[in-house]
Amino acid sequence: MFLSRLTALPVLAVVASLAPLGATASPMASAEPAAASGARAGHAPYEATIRTTRHGIPHITADNFGSLGFGSGYAAASASVCTLADTLITARGQRSKWFGPDGTYNDQVTLDASNLQVDAFVADLHQRHVVEKLLADKVRGPGQQARAMVRGYTAGVNKYLAKVGPSGVTDPACHGKKYLEQRARPIDLWYGVYLANLLASSGVFVKEIVDADPPAPDDPGIPNPTAAAVDRDRLLAGLGKDPESPFGSNATAIGGDATTTGKGMLLGNPHFPWRGRYHFTEQQLTIPGHYDVAGASLIGSPVVNIGWNKNVAWSHTVSTAYRFTPYEYRSAGPTSYVTDAGPQDLMHDDVTVTVRKSDGTLGKVKEDVYRTPEGFVIDAPALLMPWSATSVWAIRDANGEQLRTIDTFLDMGKARNVRDLIRRQDAGGGMPWVNTTAADRFGDALYADHSVVPNVPDAVADACMTPTGRILDQLAGLPGLDGTRADSDCAWGTDVDAERPGIFGPKNLPMEVRRDWVMNANDSYWLPNPAQPIEGYAGIIGCERCERTMRTRMVSHYVLDRLAAGKKESPRSLRGHEHENRVMAGEVMRANGDLDTLCSATGETEACQALHDWDGHSNIDSRGYAIFEEFIARLPAQGVWLTPFDASDPLNTPRDLNVANPQLVQAMSDAIAALRDKGIAFDATWGSLQVAGDRGAPAIPLGGGTGDAAGNANALASRWALQNKDHYRPITYGSSHIQAVAFLSGGRVDARTILTYGQSEDPTNPWSSDQTRMFSRKQWVHFAFTPAEIRRDLLSRVTIRG
Repeated sequence: MFLSRLTALPVLAVVASLAPLGATASPMASAEPAAASGARAGHAPYEATIRTTRHGIPHITADNFGSLGFGSGYAAASASVCTLADTLITARGQRSKWFGPDGTYNDQVTLDASNLQVDAFVADLHQRHVVEKLLADKVRGPGQQARAMVRGYTAGVNKYLAKVGPSGVTDPACHGKKYLEQRARPIDLWYGVYLANLLASSGVFVKEIVDADPPAPDDPGIPNPTAAAVDRDRLLAGLGKDPESPFGSNATAIGGDATTTGKGMLLGNPHFPWRGRYHFTEQQLTIPGHYDVAGASLIGSPVVNIGWNKNVAWSHTVSTAYRFTPYEYRSAGPTSYVTDAGPQDLMHDDVTVTVRKSDGTLGKVKEDVYRTPEGFVIDAPALLMPWSATSVWAIRDANGEQLRTIDTFLDMGKARNVRDLIRRQDAGGGMPWVNTTAADRFGDALYADHSVVPNVPDAVADACMTPTGRILDQLAGLPGLDGTRADSDCAWGTDVDAERPGIFGPKNLPMEVRRDWVMNANDSYWLPNPAQPIEGYAGIIGCERCERTMRTRMVSHYVLDRLAAGKKESPRSLRGHEHENRVMAGEVMRANGDLDTLCSATGETEACQALHDWDGHSNIDSRGYAIFEEFIARLPAQGVWLTPFDASDPLNTPRDLNVANPQLVQAMSDAIAALRDKGIAFDATWGSLQVAGDRGAPAIPLGGGTGDAAGNANALASRWALQNKDHYRPITYGSSHIQAVAFLSGGRVDARTILTYGQSEDPTNPWSSDQTRMFSRKQWVHFAFTPAEIRRDLLSRVTIRG
């Protein structure tokens, strides 16, 4: 990992506290301006006013960033105290202590491991003081404003818990729990931020890191793999890019040349989990005269992650770029490996985890991890990276080398336009794993993948890939590099314009600014607008001239179809796309009656009539759509289309359903049989099946559906509930904080949002499902942004001090 690598670099050995590598302090490490400084003499350290408007949305005003964080932490604890506490417990490495070592921690994104495995991973980070050392680093660590926000945030959490106490927490998920007595510390939150940064990198391999052990003397290893013998979908899933459960989002920015207002507009829809660490709460953060930004924040984030200010609005979509590279080393013994300088021993760390035993008492369990200077050793045979008698693999993690994420989002909130937004993002250098799509008041629209990416140009990758590493690259776009040369010609490079060594600088990352429109729906950077593909970037960032998902095609066609009809996008039409619930794969498959022809081959007349009568949408009153969802889930990997993908017509290919393929006929037969076995009518309305409703809440019908395969822009993942007499498909993740922001004349902002699962996690709170019901009815919240709008919608006002 990062710190083990730094200790191996002589140039840093003489620099105290991991000081910058020949660089001055980052601009965002400077002190806060006078109006935003810390506590004033004679006053409480923190003071913030929280105005709550309809739907429980907090608008926080303070005189400095520390107090702004204080109000943000208090509001976050009020809305999501159980998940916030769980996040801090995870960051402390205490899951086994409170929940037992055998329990599973699933963040519903990439991490799925036992509590003991998670704790051992985190304990190693703590034992090596990884975050503390980053906090001392003036290049890789946070600036003063971000530090103030985090200190204030944890103080706000403590203020809330001191006020209500564990017994006063009304959410049954953690009511009365003793762990709520623990005070939140800034270092706890920083570790939480750090772990979130690792979501798409080291966090994917927690089990493989903690369970990695030297091979036994008689271990034969595995034979050299071939690409044809590898299950590509299983490989992608193991690398955090599961095709069956994509972690995604949509974002569309419209420039002034394509809007009725002549100004920019944005529609953003992140597809995130509906419960747990990675769900959003909404807030507005204001330091009068200095800072004013609104939008949504992930649990544990004191700053707005997706949102807008008076001049620019932005959203994020998960990028295709990798945040890590695996290095393969030739073994020199059970725990040693070959380098240019001769054999080296693996670093070996023992850690101790406190666990709660079955009788309720506490005990200790020892675990260990191995490392090279590049990072953690993994043992992942299913991912072609086993620890064998011949080689050992380790992961170098670019996001493990930075703690700049809070700075990056904080400073983006100050942006004056889209170019200033990306400049501030680049200066922060901490955008961990997402693209940015934005629009501004002046009519510019931006797409950029300026996230943290290892500096591995294609020439270096090609020269450094091992034979197995080349198969990883061929199947998953991930180059596996030669660890024997990791400190020489196979080391990550450094760009002169990069915020720090080892990552690509802005000039080597894709970006496009246009006056008409751009979009991204989790495909690679190649096609934000079909009129101007982006090409010539490193393969580790994503593919070029490659097939687009049905969801990308749908999001693009929403705009293309309107413009082709001679109409510009209006604020109403743009936000209306969110609820059109068109199904792109259905539209393509129904061309020329192909879907009807295919269904007829099954001999299922009743089901095929329902499918024929389907309205082509995934609305709550759409009948027959359940058949299509079941069919899409069973499509074979090959042989679906007669006309293949064509890079010269990427948004209209592939097409022409291969109705003669018996595998497709079987898929349709199996889809129909699955519904029959569940006793579900073929013409059942979609909303009678797909619902929101858990933790005792009533079932709320929801439209939308499968994203990439079916082509729903309103992507909602639902699965048949086990042992459910009502045959519901509860939502697990998908459309979350949706925002439609339009800049209007006279400095006005039209901001419409919907937080699909509600502002509060507490099912006893009135704001826990009100927005879900609105989402079901295709309604929007008119987000109160100006002082006048806040006064209009005001429900309560409180000033807190601490």
